Amino acid sequence: MSGIRIPVDGIDGSGTAHATALLAPNPSPMTLDGTNTWVIGRAEAVVVVDPGPDDESHLRRVADHLADRRVVAVLLTHGHDDHSGGARKFAGMVNAPVRALDPRHRLGDEGLGDGDVIDLDGLEVRVVGTPGHSFDSLCFWLPEDRAMLTGDTILGRGTTVIAPDGDLADYLRSLDRLRAGAEIFSAAALLPGHGPVLPDPVGVLDEYITHRRLRLDQIRQAIRDGAEDARQIVEIVYAEVDPALWPAAEMSVAAQLDYLKSL
Repeated sequence: MSGIRIPVDGIDGSGTAHATALLAPNPSPMTLDGTNTWVIGRAEAVVVVDPGPDDESHLRRVADHLADRRVVAVLLTHGHDDHSGGARKFAGMVNAPVRALDPRHRLGDEGLGDGDVIDLDGLEVRVVGTPGHSFDSLCFWLPEDRAMLTGDTILGRGTTVIAPDGDLADYLRSLDRLRAGAEIFSAAALLPGHGPVLPDPVGVLDEYITHRRLRLDQIRQAIRDGAEDARQIVEIVYAEVDPALWPAAEMSVAAQLDYLKSL
């Protein structure tokens, strides 16, 4: 069973029986409370997922937290700096390789891709390819906990931006894949790269899929109403969103326009 932990005083220390979040001190409108660095393992051998930004205090804290354990590898859900910026420095602290889908972020000979399985003293971490938010986005399934680490594919609050190196068609397929898996394998928790643990995976994924369909319908209507570019669409469709987030919304609109043009 997952043994979900959700501390009353925040995200730090939350997780499941074999996964624990250590919150990086980089809160922002885009990173929510900060980046969740995940430590996975049940015995001596562990992996660290997304060391976070190049923040010495955070990296040292994670390393100190694992002083009596062996870091087999550093894994990246994707290469955006708030997840990967400190990976090489942290890998040097704990003498471990960095494994990622994108070769530019690897340290060592091994990459990481859909279908790979990492064995930690009998605890499996299964790699699931979920492109969309970025071209190199991965999720990690922990069968023993029935929990999925989702990086930026699913957030603990709000919805995900399709970054310039992402693709909405890929993202929609990834959501469908995660939704099907969550139901088939009775997923108990989603462990996001930002925000709190989500204990209702099927419900969250249904909300994400419904939200994407609604936004596409709203963009179609905005175009019919005379909107001529991404900025005008944002002003109509994302009127309820904090204007500080409009540049990110504009990225998502651009991705949605590309998707609609491809249909």
